[in-house]
Amino acid sequence: MTAAPLRIGNFSGFYGDRFSALREMLDGGEVDVLTGDYLAELTMLILARDRLKDPSAGYARTFLRQLEDTLGLAHEKGVRIVTNAGGLNPAGLAAAIRESAGRLDIPVRVAHVEGDDLTARHPGSLAAHAYLGGFGVAECLRAGADVVVTGRVTDAALVTGPAAAHFGWKPDDHDRLAGAVVAGHVLECGAQATGGNYAFFGERDPRDLRRPGFPLAELHEDGSSVVTKHPGTGGFVDVGTVTAQLLYETGGARYAGPDVTARLDTVTLTQDGPDQVRIEGVRGEAPPPTLKVGRNRLGGFRNEVVFVLTGLDIEAKAALVREQMGDALGASPPADVRWELARTDRPDAGTEETASALLRLVVRDADQQKVGRVLSGAAIELALASYPGFHVVAPPGKGSPYGVFEDVYVPHGDVDHVAVLHDGRRITVDPPQDTAALDAVPPPALPSRCRRAGRPRPLGRVAGARSGDKGGNANVGVWARTDDAWRWLAHELTVERFRELIPEARDLPVSRHALPNLRALNFVVEGILGEGVAAQARFDPQAKALGEWLRSRHADIPEVLL
Repeated sequence: MTAAPLRIGNFSGFYGDRFSALREMLDGGEVDVLTGDYLAELTMLILARDRLKDPSAGYARTFLRQLEDTLGLAHEKGVRIVTNAGGLNPAGLAAAIRESAGRLDIPVRVAHVEGDDLTARHPGSLAAHAYLGGFGVAECLRAGADVVVTGRVTDAALVTGPAAAHFGWKPDDHDRLAGAVVAGHVLECGAQATGGNYAFFGERDPRDLRRPGFPLAELHEDGSSVVTKHPGTGGFVDVGTVTAQLLYETGGARYAGPDVTARLDTVTLTQDGPDQVRIEGVRGEAPPPTLKVGRNRLGGFRNEVVFVLTGLDIEAKAALVREQMGDALGASPPADVRWELARTDRPDAGTEETASALLRLVVRDADQQKVGRVLSGAAIELALASYPGFHVVAPPGKGSPYGVFEDVYVPHGDVDHVAVLHDGRRITVDPPQDTAALDAVPPPALPSRCRRAGRPRPLGRVAGARSGDKGGNANVGVWARTDDAWRWLAHELTVERFRELIPEARDLPVSRHALPNLRALNFVVEGILGEGVAAQARFDPQAKALGEWLRSRHADIPEVLL
C-alpha cells in the first residue's frame, strides 16, 4: 500500500528569521510537519558564548517564544514540529518546552536528539559538534513525538527524518533519501525558495516580493517532491527560485551528508503549475565513511576604523593616513593589518556623502592590547594632524574577540547518536552499514558552443547566481534560464574567466562543477573568506553578494541572448 504524500513546511531559515512565520504556516493551509532551521556556523559560536555565561543556555530562545504563541494551534491541527533550535543544549530546550506546555495545559509529547556535542574531545574549542543525520528524528517521530528538538544536524536532516518515519524508509533507501535531501536543501533557507534574494527579482511585480511566504514540499514515497507555498502568500516558486537554492552552499555533483550522498547532477526540475516545481530523478549513493564536525574556537582579537576621505586627492589622502598609522603602531604592529579603499565617491557630487570614499583598516592579533587602545589612540590623535576633512565613521573600540571555524572529520562510530523519547527512553541510532568514499565525478558532456558574435554586457543579463559560505570557502552557483544561454555560459565561464571577473580569486584555488540538468555551473573558491565568517576577514564575510558582483561584470554576450 502506498503511503499518502507528506507535506513538510519551513518556518525559519536562520536564528533571527521572521518571528511570525510559524503562525503563518499553521494558519496558511494544509501541512503535516513544520521544520525550523536556526543553526549556522556563526550561530554555533554565538550560542557557545551564551553558554559560557550561563550553562543552562545554548539554545535559540526565540523559538521558545514562537512556540508559546502557537503550540496550542499546532496541537489542534495535529502538526508536528521538528527543529534544530536546541543548538548546544537540546535537552535544555526540550525541558523548557515541556514546562511551557504544562503551564499552558497543552498535552504534547516532546523528544530530543543528542550525541552531536564533541567539544570535550577537542580541547581549545568553544564548541565542536558533529553533523548528524535524520534517523534520530525519525525514531522520535515513530514513537509519537509531537515536537522534536535537535542540536547540530544537517539542515536537510529536518526533512529526511520525518520522511523516513512517514514512509518507513531504511538507511539503504539511498535514492529516496537523496530525494528528501534535495527537498530539504530547498526548504532549509525559508523564503530563499519563494523569491527572496532572487537574482531576477526585477522582473517581478514588487508586490510579490514585499513579504514572501515560506516554502513547503509535498514529498512522495518514491523520493520525488513538489515544492510550493501556501495559497495567497507572497513571493513565487518557479524553476529559477528552486535552482538558485539548490546551488546555495553546495559544491560538486555529489552532495554528501550523514544519511546519503545525493547526486545533484541527476536532479530534474519541472514547472508543474503556478508556484509548483516538481523535483524528481534524484539518485543517491551510500554516505561517506566520516561525519563532519564543525569546530569553533577563539581566534584572537580584532578592531577596525573607517576613515572618511572626501573630495579631491582621494588616493593621496589614503596614502598619508596609512603612513601615519604605520608610524603610530610602531615597530611591533598587530599580526594582521589590512587596508581597503572603497571608492564610493563621485566627481562633482551633489552631496557630501556621495563625494566621499571609505578607507577601512582592520587589525587582528592574539594580544588584545595590540588592537585596542594602541589603535584607538593612534587613530584619534590624527584628528587635527592628517588629511583635510579628517573624520571617521565611528570611534574605534577597545578590540573584540573573534572566532574561527574549522572542519574536522570523524568516523560515524565515534559519535553516540541517541534519540531521547518523550517518555525518557533512549534509543541508539546505529551508524550506516554501507559507506562510500567521495570520488570525483567525471566531467559531464557539454552542449555545442554558441559561436555568435557578442557585445560587452553584464553577465547577469542572461545568468542568475547565488553565493554563500562554508568555513573559509565560498561557492558561486551560476545558472542559465534557456538552452541557448546554457550553450554560451558553459563555454564562456571557465575557471580562468571566473578569475578574470573576480580578481580576489586570482591567486586562490578555484574549482568548477558543471550540472547540465540544471543548466548550471558551481564554482568553489577556497580561502577567500579567511578563517570563516566569525573572523570577518572580508568586506562581505559570508560571500552573500559574491554572485551579484559576478553578475555585474561584463562579458561578450551574443545579441540573440539579450
